[in-house]
Amino acid sequence: MPVALTGLFVYPIKSCRGTSVDQWDVDEFGLSHDRRFMLVDQAGEFMTQRDHPRLALVSPVITGRALRVNAPGMPALELPLEPAPTVMTQVTVWRYRGEATWTGEPAARWFSDFLGIACSLVHMPAESRRLTNPAYDPTGSRVSFADAYPILVISEESLADLNRRLVQPLPMNRFRPNLTVAGGGAFAEDRWRRIEIGSVVLNLVKPCDRCVITTTDQTTTERGVEPLRTLATYRKVDGNVLFGQNAVHEAPGQLRVGDAVTITGDQPG
Repeated sequence: MPVALTGLFVYPIKSCRGTSVDQWDVDEFGLSHDRRFMLVDQAGEFMTQRDHPRLALVSPVITGRALRVNAPGMPALELPLEPAPTVMTQVTVWRYRGEATWTGEPAARWFSDFLGIACSLVHMPAESRRLTNPAYDPTGSRVSFADAYPILVISEESLADLNRRLVQPLPMNRFRPNLTVAGGGAFAEDRWRRIEIGSVVLNLVKPCDRCVITTTDQTTTERGVEPLRTLATYRKVDGNVLFGQNAVHEAPGQLRVGDAVTITGDQPG
């Protein structure tokens, strides 16, 4: 069965809800506008669903050159998609520390009111040079505020394999992929090293180790023990539960749902 791209998902604000799109540009950071915005606390430390599961209820949507943000019980918040770097602030994402654009008091107040904790929304400017881990990606690819790599790839068959082991099947949004594919079989992405999708060449550089966010219902914010408990029985390596593959792209391009996925670099299963 031919392998094809079946889903494209963009997350404009790190750890908030994603948007499914039919086609999308890939720029130097990854999917255009993907995780270029992020919430930070008063110390500039990044905030995610790990500690703030209500972020799953925040729905950012790109409309033209604006970002429109909605959440239950809140008025819509509209921001420029690329804010002018008028006020800069230092932010931290894991080991990275760099400058980001503060998006202003109205956005800070909106998110602080919704989360019940003082915070601000920041944006990564185009000149930022956050790089991937050279131990896995010696090319030094740029990455936005994503955890570590520009693009996450998961096959639909991998999720189906997991769901056959669960009492209650889970949707793909628990795993927050950028790209979903089908046709290669369960965990075929583990063997892929280089693939071509449309005009984009991807190198799959590292398995994705999963965290508590996968146990968070993205509609209700309720948490349980799955899928980590079940995944740990057959997908645990060196203490990490693995699901999906992190990828870096060789150059900008465009992706469309339905594009063929050509495997140009593989390793024996």
